[in-house]
Amino acid sequence: MDITVDAGVEFEIILRVFVAAVLGGGIGLQRGLSKKPAGIRTHALICLGAALFTSLAEGFETVQGFDPSRIAAGVVTGIGFVGAGVILRSETGRIEGVTTAASIWSTAAVGVAIGTGLYIVGTFTAILAGTIMAVRLLFKKRSK
Repeated sequence: MDITVDAGVEFEIILRVFVAAVLGGGIGLQRGLSKKPAGIRTHALICLGAALFTSLAEGFETVQGFDPSRIAAGVVTGIGFVGAGVILRSETGRIEGVTTAASIWSTAAVGVAIGTGLYIVGTFTAILAGTIMAVRLLFKKRSK
């Protein structure tokens, strides 16, 4: 199987991966400020990885029997596994890490959106996710 890609396509993929890393890092910023285990680096890497896998899947669309949506399904499954790893029961019996797991899952979705070239949808979703998480941070600061 020989796939030829021109430089323009490669630069588009590089742009997608870069935008995804920035947006993922933005989502992870709140987690990092809250001293949570998955912060800027984790979210940026998840987002760029999802964007890269999704972008690369477009190159296989012409291969008979290949379904690019399987890549997105694989990202969702893999990220579900990663997210499950951050959910823990504390010594007091309290469940912790659910919001971090949800932010990881949302970050992967942003990466898939950017990876398919949906810059506006991905950017809006990243801003919305960051805003949702920042609201809690603002309320914590006001209550102190």
